[in-house]
Parts: sequence; C-alpha cells; structure tokens
Amino acid sequence: MISLIIISGRSGSGKSTALHVLEDMGHYCIDNLPVTLLRSLIERLARDQSISNAAVSIDARNIAEDLVEFPEVVQTFDKEVVSTKIVYLDSSSPALVKRFSETRRKHPLSDNNTDLREALEFERELLSPISNMADLIVDTTNLSIHELRDLIKSRVAQDIHEFALLFQSFAYKKGVPVDADLVFDVRCLPNPHWKSSLRNLTGLDKPVQEFLDEQSEFQEMFNDLTTYLQTWLPRFEANNRSYMTIAVGCTGGQHRSVYICLKLYHYFAPRWDNVQIRHRELGKIQVKQDSNSE
Repeated sequence: MISLIIISGRSGSGKSTALHVLEDMGHYCIDNLPVTLLRSLIERLARDQSISNAAVSIDARNIAEDLVEFPEVVQTFDKEVVSTKIVYLDSSSPALVKRFSETRRKHPLSDNNTDLREALEFERELLSPISNMADLIVDTTNLSIHELRDLIKSRVAQDIHEFALLFQSFAYKKGVPVDADLVFDVRCLPNPHWKSSLRNLTGLDKPVQEFLDEQSEFQEMFNDLTTYLQTWLPRFEANNRSYMTIAVGCTGGQHRSVYICLKLYHYFAPRWDNVQIRHRELGKIQVKQDSNSE
C-alpha cells in the first residue's frame, strides 16, 4: 500500500516547508507535480514497490485546466493500491502580502496587469478544486516556521491511517481559526482576567486552574463538551474523517479556553492514539507523549 500525501495551498502559505519536513522524515517528495502526472506516479510507485510513503505538492503553477481535473484524477485511484490524504495550507491575504513584501519574491500569477492581491485571490479560485477536497486545512497565518514544522510532524507525518484529533484554544478577538471543524465558545464562563492575581497567568498555571475548577459553570461546560464529543467523534471517524480540529475560544485565548482544551486533551488522549493540543495565542503545541508534562 502506498501512502500519498498531497500538499497544496496558496503561494507563501508554507508548502515548501511542509514538503521539506516530510522529506526529512523519509517520504519520497516531488515539488510542483503536474496534475496530469499523478496517475503515472502512482503506477510507477506501485511497480517499484520500494517506496511506501510519498508526498507531492500541487499548486497554481499547474496549467489551470489541469487543476479543474484534480478531483476526477484522485477519484480514479485504486484504494487498494494507494491511500491519499490532501493537506491544504493557507493564510490570510494580508499575511501573504506581508510575506511576499518581506522576501521580495514575485507571485507566480502576478504580472503587469495583475497586482499581488489580485493574484492571491485568483490563486484561491484556481486551487478551489483541491481545497474543497482537503482532508486537513491548516491556517498558517499565526504560525512561525518552527511551529509549522512541528505541526506537520505531529499532524501529517505520523501514520496517516490514524484518526488525528487536535484541541486548539484561541482568542475570539483575533478571529476564529479557519481550519476548525467544530468551534465552542466559552466566553460565558467566569473570567480569571478580572482577578488581578490571575491576570498575567494562563490556563496552564495552577492558580488559574484552581479558580476555574471552583466554578460550577466550568464543570458543567466541560461535562457537556465531553458528552457531545464522546457521542459524535466516533461517528466522524466512522465517516472516514482522518482529521478533526476542535477549537475552543474565549476573549483573550489565555485562561478559560486554554484550560478547557487542556482538560479535554487529557480526557481524550487515552481514547485515541493521535491526539494533540495547541494553544494558538500562547504559541504552544503538544502531542500525546507530552500529555503529562503540564
């Protein structure tokens, strides 16, 4: 069985970084593979049988007409020969503009008649046949290159046949994560921010955890979330979902959402093999083997 990871996304979103991580971890990698050569690649790997893990990037440098054919091409793969996972990376348009400005690179679709912002929007349209089929969408807007590398290692480069579950805390004032599958709002819970001794701490700190554990609403919220997720996560998994991102938000992404995610993480880590937690505003991501480190 060949495991094929297809990496795509808009220019500047981190595709090269993702592909380099996979290459470092032993995947046979090809950058900017034409869509029309996907079938040939699978056939070649199947004949050779010496390569079981491969990864390719497909982006807007492809011929536009070929990108439209992407869904049809992938759907013709023999599932007994190849297991395919599609990972789509993206960032907010302002973040991509900033990255291009910093590197002084030229966008592949920009020219004398098309400026950078127009090129980025056109690129989004061109890649929609791929993004619409993505098993995992990763928002790299707020990720450093090191955080992106860690995320690819933990979420993508592990056994892609596993059900991968990510709990992510975030701040509503900085926007809802675009890659979230389920979003829960915990802003109704008592806020440690208004207690001066807790204001500069986070949900990873014991005083904040003790404060929240004393609130009956907090325990009710946690119980309701675990009941819901216990019921529905297995059904998502049974429906051939490989990745699920559970996002929990509060106002600043520092106290309530962080601790709720931490408790959910510890609750569900024994139930699945591939469980991670990420605190977006704290810049921290962990995998299951770190579950006792807090």
